[in-house]
Amino acid sequence: MIQSETLELLEWHRLCQHLSTFAATKLGVIAARHLKIPDFRVESEQLLQQTKEVYQLESRLTTGISFEGIQDIGDSLERAERNGILTGDELLAIATTLAGARNLRRVIDNQEDLPILADLVADLRTYPELEQEIHRCIDERGQVTDRASQKLGDIRTDLRRLRTQITQKLQNIIQAKSGAVQEQIITQRGDRYVIPVKAPQKDAIPGIVHDTSTSGATLYIEPNSIVPLGNQLRQIIRREQAEEEAIRRTLTEQVAAVKPDLERLLAIVTTLDLATARSRYSYWLGANPPRFIQPQDNEMVTLRNLRHPLLVWQQQHEQGQPVIPVDLLISPHIRVVTITGPNTGGKTVTLKTLGLAALMAKVGLFVPAREPVEIPWFDKVLADIGDEQSLQQSLSTFSGHIRRISRILEALGEDTETGRQGDAENTNITPSSSLVLLDEVGAGTDPVEGSALAIALLQYLANHAQLTIATTHFGELKALKYEDERFENASVEFDESTLSPTYRLLWGIPGRSNALTIALRLGLKPEVVEQAKTQVGEATDEVNQVIAGLEAQRRRQETKAAEAQNLLQEAERLYKQVSAKAAALEEREGALRASQEVAVQQAIAQAKHEIAQVIRRLQQGTPTAQDAQQATNALNQIAQQYQPATPAKPKPGFMPKVGDRIRVPKLGQTAEVLTAPDADGELSVRFGLMKMTVKLEDVESLDGQKAEPIVKPKPAPATVTPPPQNVPAIRTSRNTVDLRGKRVADAEFILDKAISEATGPIWIIHGHGTGKLRQGVHAFLHQHPRVNSYEAAEQADGGSGVTIAHIN
Repeated sequence: MIQSETLELLEWHRLCQHLSTFAATKLGVIAARHLKIPDFRVESEQLLQQTKEVYQLESRLTTGISFEGIQDIGDSLERAERNGILTGDELLAIATTLAGARNLRRVIDNQEDLPILADLVADLRTYPELEQEIHRCIDERGQVTDRASQKLGDIRTDLRRLRTQITQKLQNIIQAKSGAVQEQIITQRGDRYVIPVKAPQKDAIPGIVHDTSTSGATLYIEPNSIVPLGNQLRQIIRREQAEEEAIRRTLTEQVAAVKPDLERLLAIVTTLDLATARSRYSYWLGANPPRFIQPQDNEMVTLRNLRHPLLVWQQQHEQGQPVIPVDLLISPHIRVVTITGPNTGGKTVTLKTLGLAALMAKVGLFVPAREPVEIPWFDKVLADIGDEQSLQQSLSTFSGHIRRISRILEALGEDTETGRQGDAENTNITPSSSLVLLDEVGAGTDPVEGSALAIALLQYLANHAQLTIATTHFGELKALKYEDERFENASVEFDESTLSPTYRLLWGIPGRSNALTIALRLGLKPEVVEQAKTQVGEATDEVNQVIAGLEAQRRRQETKAAEAQNLLQEAERLYKQVSAKAAALEEREGALRASQEVAVQQAIAQAKHEIAQVIRRLQQGTPTAQDAQQATNALNQIAQQYQPATPAKPKPGFMPKVGDRIRVPKLGQTAEVLTAPDADGELSVRFGLMKMTVKLEDVESLDGQKAEPIVKPKPAPATVTPPPQNVPAIRTSRNTVDLRGKRVADAEFILDKAISEATGPIWIIHGHGTGKLRQGVHAFLHQHPRVNSYEAAEQADGGSGVTIAHIN
């Protein structure tokens, strides 16, 4: 009972209603609205894995998963089992459901890395032969087709012939007795063909009157001459109906014979639809997959930027206020968290948000929080929340609170305490794996007794529940943290300057009363407020001052952290700018070198051409000394024209010292020297906010002097032992890489590491399979610089399922 009460208090039905809008089938909508909460952790992990795989699958597909054609055929299956005869529309719905389920299975089977979904549809039987038989016998309107049986085809041929005969006779009567006919049309009353006759002229066309008009002026008469034909038509229609019924009975019997498999098909399709709805709802929320943590592993509850899913829906669809997230970071040794602060500060919303997050994780939904999402698997979520923010607008009394808390304690079960009950230091108590949420614990009665009751209750829950979150206004509960390490304080922030809450949750600092401050700012007489302060007492005032100091210190730390974050972002931005400039300069330098090379080649070609012309002139006729002198002068002019100018001698070198200003040409920046060059010729410099290490040859003085290179002593030549020649390669576990079952991208990473560490050939096991992994391995080996060649292994060593790569 307390479980259903908790779901009602957390408004779980609203979340299920929102989830159902993302379902594609009628059965999926029903399942989402009546979502079952698992009793075991393994079920929740299975549901989460389903959601993850559907999320992954839909990210690959361009149109998402389609449930087209799938209908709720459960009632039809039940009637078929009870020897009922299904209608054509019902049979057609079964056929389209079979086709839709087969398409779903095909989509999943064509994908890789979906083990849970593949296992789900592995036993799915879609009976294509039954589907084909239904489509052969039933058309798209749900009518039995002529081709369903030879007998039915013959019957319908007789029907068409007889109707044509009746129509022809009636047309002859209308033409012969046109004066007695009201309208020259043939119509039907029931299954009898009639013509409209004027009432005064009824004797002109003797026959059976089957109907009359409202005014009585028209009689619908079946002429006597076609009555035998009408009787014959009725008999054939009865035969047609009997044959159609026999065909539908045969199809119904085929459906009834496979009813268990069709019910299994419906269950699988509904499971897929529900997983798809969870995935799409999680995507819409911007949620992330949770990871269940173990209490014994000392892992922290981590829920950053946690948002209330119902408030997110309200913001998007009902023009609600923006949702302010909360951070819940709870250490593993904490058992009770008390949240204090002013009313309307967000305490109750925090309780509901955590409760819904725990339930969402249990049913396989992602949690609307920033990654990583780490939360325990609670076997029970129990709540006593009686706020006025609920849609039910229910008012809770003290007795109602106590009755509900009593049911919570009963649900926790019997403890295994071996020592004194309620002892905070007793470690022999095994707490229940439950989450308890208490709103305004101990409220609604005398403050002294309520405070004492709240303290005793929270100490009991610290021993018997895995985690308890309680909101309170009692100052005495704030001190429990300093008496028992299993307790923690939190508070909702309140802005005194605007007299409004910020809805932020502050950890480690208890909330303080703002009632007197608010009263003074709202205009209450100062003497009344001062009198109230004397009633509160100096001790309380000192505590409030200490809390105010802690809050101010927290705000200062947050401001400094924000400034540091901004500084880091600015440094990252400058680093990206400098890197972009350096890349641009390198690209420009390469382009200049290329253009200079082209210009030099063109100049050389031109000079060769002109020299060749001079030589040809000398070769023509008998050369004289004057001709030789002229040729020499021409060659000197060509040399002066194309020979590059002698470069200016570099200025004397310099050695940068700490504090000098230097230039880094590659970056186009001037910098300050922070450290002198080391033995490797590297020094640290700073420009702006950036610090970096540069080489000595990459810097120059402000007047263009290049740095003097540091001459390092030559090391003594090491004796290198040549590797043994013609040593046969032997396959061992160290030079064998097994890639079976890996994706190509993962295989390339493993293979690159193995090649970089290899000193000889390596054996790569990729198996046969579809051949995609082998193709990917060969393509990677073909382009790798260290691979000389590769070949398939001997048949005894794996054949085409193993590749040997020879490394240089």
